[in-house]
Amino acid sequence: MNRDRLKAWIRASRPPFYIATLIPLTIGWILGSRGGSWRPVLYLLVNIASFAVHMATNLMNDYFDYVQGADAGEAIGGSRVLQDGQISLNALRKAIVLLYGLATLAGMYIVIGLNLWAMFPMLVFSLLSSIFYVAPPIRYGYHGLGELLVGINMGPVMVVGTYWVFAGRLDWVPLFISIPLGFMVASILYYQSLPDMETDNSVGKRTVAVRLGKRGAFVWLVLFWIVIYLWILILTLGGILPWPALASLLTLPIFVKMIAIVRKTVHWVELDQHGKYVRMLYFLNGLIVILVLLL
Repeated sequence: MNRDRLKAWIRASRPPFYIATLIPLTIGWILGSRGGSWRPVLYLLVNIASFAVHMATNLMNDYFDYVQGADAGEAIGGSRVLQDGQISLNALRKAIVLLYGLATLAGMYIVIGLNLWAMFPMLVFSLLSSIFYVAPPIRYGYHGLGELLVGINMGPVMVVGTYWVFAGRLDWVPLFISIPLGFMVASILYYQSLPDMETDNSVGKRTVAVRLGKRGAFVWLVLFWIVIYLWILILTLGGILPWPALASLLTLPIFVKMIAIVRKTVHWVELDQHGKYVRMLYFLNGLIVILVLLL
């Protein structure tokens, strides 16, 4: 594989975005390892399975959005490796099968090795959510359910699931802590849908933003983060998170800047240039939660 081909595969799989998966896995690991062994090898295995699903999901999105025309023309979604002819559809299909196979083997090894058969439905739900985000016949991402399912999977499923693996039981605390994380990841997906509202609508991709229209979509973005900050405040006041978690309020200026940019931008396709702000909000708030839990 030459350097250009390797760059194309990295571009398609978007490994830097794995931080969105790494944060909830790490929080679940910290919560589940309290008072016991950290078991780093098991944590690595959980990450391998999750990383494989994460990469496969990105490739699936590229594949089916390309086939269905959602990333055609002026659309800016996806990695564009298919549109640019850098990777073939056949190669993408083989990579998807390989990654899902790897994730399934790793997941089953954990379930069987730790005798966690009760977790099996959760793993199946996560796998099907990954596959049918844009894949027919369900294509729930085309029907305004993308943020909901992604939020559930990258919040409660990952945090609670990882906690379950390490603690060997379920608990309410990981669930409560996972909720703002789910909202944060959902807000990233939601923001990324804003620049493509017109092209999504033209191919029948009825995302939440498309259904709401520009005014409603703006209000919804604000509400996302109001709920997140309020939930962290409630968790802190309720003693579920240590008081230093209030440091999340220090990220409010980034939130205000992001909202100001969206509000003054006329052509929302230009918002793609400013997606770093919503990702910064997630990274910083997630890091704060990790640090306060470690302390």
